[in-house]
Amino acid sequence: MSNYIGIDLGTTYSAVATIDATGIPKIIENNGKSITPSCVMLENDKLIVGEIPETRYGMRGFDVGARFKRHMGEEHTTQLGSRSFTPTDLSAAVLKEMLKIAENQLGEISEAVITIPANFMQEARDATLQAAQKAGINVNYIINEPTAAALFYGHQEGAALNGYYAVYDLGGGTFDVSIVKAENNNIDVIATQGVAKLGGDDFDKILRDLFKQKLQEMTSEEAQDEDVPLSKMAELKVKLSERQKAPHVINGEVIEVSRVEFEEKISPLINQAELLCETVMEEADLQVSDLQAVYLAGGSTRVPAVMRSIKKVFQKEPIGSENVDEVVALGAALYAAMKSTGEHLSSAQSASIKKLKVSEIATYFFGTLSVSYNSTKNSEELNNSLIISKGEKIPCARTEKFATRYEGQTAINCTVTKSGSPETDPRFVSTVWEGDLELPENRPAGMEIEVTYSFDENGMMHCKFLDVESGRLTEVDLDNSSEKQSASEIDKFLVE
Repeated sequence: MSNYIGIDLGTTYSAVATIDATGIPKIIENNGKSITPSCVMLENDKLIVGEIPETRYGMRGFDVGARFKRHMGEEHTTQLGSRSFTPTDLSAAVLKEMLKIAENQLGEISEAVITIPANFMQEARDATLQAAQKAGINVNYIINEPTAAALFYGHQEGAALNGYYAVYDLGGGTFDVSIVKAENNNIDVIATQGVAKLGGDDFDKILRDLFKQKLQEMTSEEAQDEDVPLSKMAELKVKLSERQKAPHVINGEVIEVSRVEFEEKISPLINQAELLCETVMEEADLQVSDLQAVYLAGGSTRVPAVMRSIKKVFQKEPIGSENVDEVVALGAALYAAMKSTGEHLSSAQSASIKKLKVSEIATYFFGTLSVSYNSTKNSEELNNSLIISKGEKIPCARTEKFATRYEGQTAINCTVTKSGSPETDPRFVSTVWEGDLELPENRPAGMEIEVTYSFDENGMMHCKFLDVESGRLTEVDLDNSSEKQSASEIDKFLVE
């Protein structure tokens, strides 16, 4: 029997799961705990991951890398001692720790699936795959977090899922809400919305600011962030989910914050999530009465104000696992087994996943810049020509045809654009990639150019710009395959 694992690489906590011999998805515990803090520190030139860095996060005198998932794909670095690390490097350290946890209990790992937020930008998806490569993990597939959660709940239900379902995923750093359509547990994602930087970590920072504010009001003393560590705020946030008030000592003063005060401060963030829930329902063209159920994922869904918000928006009681922190990793483990060849699965494992299927969608509109003639203005205009639409089921491939503008044209500019809406105005789209296609000399105008975009199952896109007559081609893979990286210097700093 081969070992397949799913890894939920979280902003604040990460988890790893597998499919046992009986076909049941199970969390692989780390010293008796189901989740591992996504925190990293450098000690004696070795990177340490987990609880020790978490306890020191935000404390004066300690450099700890945390919440770096929020910067995946960005030019951002974290200083640990005398060394600087990218979000990809630190994510690689966490992934390597997850792999070690799995190998210690299962032995050699055949394949892993890593989860990402549904609205991760292309650059962040690339960076996640690069982190896996650096960690030495064989990853052929990634899966969006709400989709993984839907897979888990589909597997848990006694009867097959049929109808429309919402998946509300609020973790430590990101928020996603997806609408899925299920037919006998065949799950299709039909709409998704999210924010890459909205989660429990933001709640913790608000709680910290609230404690600092109350200290200043009481003593006129201004507390520093180091006096109110975020790790402690996370603990107090949990307490406020269980009781009406939570005390904390700052510089010898006992400061007390009530649940009402906390909920008032976080209400703008919860309202933002509500708006996205309403938007995703509009995208799916559904009413809340059309939903069979609302499923929960992510530890921040435990906050009472969040639960009330979900009930208000969807007008039904949400369904959550006993451990909402685990459902994404468990769903990823199911997906890892689903995407395997099946050759080494036990009969129980094969039977367990046989009833599950899933498809993803494009989460943005993708197009290219082109020039057209405006007869009203008697001038040429630059347009954004859409090729792949948001919500389109992937894998998919689409081709659009264009033509050269003038006689003797020797090159065309090739641009890949992205937008959240079907925008044709180039001023309101972002450029994903830009290059040139060289053309033969001395040709007439109007020669055909084909532009093809194709998405694979990981949400990675391959773009081709083809001069049909000559066969000349410019193409780019907008994933890590276009720029393979060897294992970085990170390896020598990792604690084995």
